[in-house]
Formats: sequence, C-alpha cells, structure tokens
Amino acid sequence: MLMIARGIITQLRIGRPQPLPGHRMLSAYRRQPVAGPVTVHELGLDGDQVGNTRVHGGLEKAIYAYPLSGYDGWRAAFPVLADRFVPGAMGENLVVDGLDEASLCLGDVIRCGTATLQIAQIREPCSTFAAAMGTTRVVKAMVRSGRCGWYLRVLEGGAIAPGDGHDVVERPNPGWPISRFTPIAAGKAGRHEEMAELAALPGLSAYWRSKLARRLADQQQ
Repeated sequence: MLMIARGIITQLRIGRPQPLPGHRMLSAYRRQPVAGPVTVHELGLDGDQVGNTRVHGGLEKAIYAYPLSGYDGWRAAFPVLADRFVPGAMGENLVVDGLDEASLCLGDVIRCGTATLQIAQIREPCSTFAAAMGTTRVVKAMVRSGRCGWYLRVLEGGAIAPGDGHDVVERPNPGWPISRFTPIAAGKAGRHEEMAELAALPGLSAYWRSKLARRLADQQQ
C-alpha cells in the first residue's frame, strides 16, 4: 500500500459523559487512555461516548485526533496553564506523533491499525473546551493558531491500538493542508474562487460544504 505520510498513535483514549469538574454540564471530554485494541465502527471507537450529541459525534466526527506536537505551542502561549496542556487535554481519541495540521490535508485517507479513516473536517473550539481549561481565552487562541486537530469519518471498520500507524494512504486534495483551511474557516481569509474549490473537495464534511455554500451565496448578494 502506498504510504504518503506516516504518523504513530501514541495514545488511544475513550470516555463516557460525566460532570465536568467545577461545572454542571455532562461531558465525555476527560477521555482516558486505554491499552487497546479497540474496535472501530461507523460512529467511532467502541465504548467512547459524547455528552452533547447535537454538536459532537456523528458519522463525520466519529474520531477526533490531535497532534502531540501541538501541545508545545499551547504551553508556550499559556505558560500559567502549562501543566494542563498534556496529551488528552483536547478531549481527543487519538494522540498522533509525526503529523500535524501542516502535513495533513482535508480528505486524506488514513490507515490506523486495521481501520480506514478519512479526514472530514477540523475541530472548532466550544464552550466545553473553555470550561475544561478554565478560561475562554483558549477558544480564540485555537482559532487564531490553527492548532485544532482533525475529525475523521470511518470508511472501513477494524481495530486500533496504541502504537499503530496513522498513515496517509490516499491524498485526493494535496493543495489543501488543514493549515491552509483554518484561516478560511475562521473567516479571516478566502477568495471566492478558493471557497468554491473548497466546497467541492472530495471528502469534506457535509457541514462545511453547506457552510461554504452559504458564504458563497452571501458574497453574490
């Protein structure tokens, strides 16, 4: 199988909804590492749940991955909170070493263990992220920095364990690294032609196709 880019899953994490410390909300944000292997189905990892199904989970947010290298940037940006920015702090399912938002593209097909996944969209920060970190400042910081991680849909189920690869085996959109998309997602960039191209990208989530279509329509009014 052709290998375009290679990463390693250093941690595999799952969670169940429980009260977030200091808050009344129920959230599975505090996911815990597991030894695996864990079965992968169309809605994600076996045993993993979400608290708010209106905005979390689903076919195109089945698994959330975050790059290990991203934590260095967070610790530098928020030194007072440095002890909080450790693997798992983003609520991710997969902690990935060797790849990041600059080296992965929207629509990349990823082989993890015996499962085949696809990058469907970026993670957008929410109130749960702010509550977990104890400050709303992290929300704007994620948007500004692009240290967002990526959501994956499941193309083929299987099993994943820590130590398995997070390997790019197909790249339908080589011109669209995640890092190019994040400023457009934040509304800080994006020509009409770019957004039209984005809206037609193979593998992009239906949510973002619709959102980009609305932006294009607004520009034409």
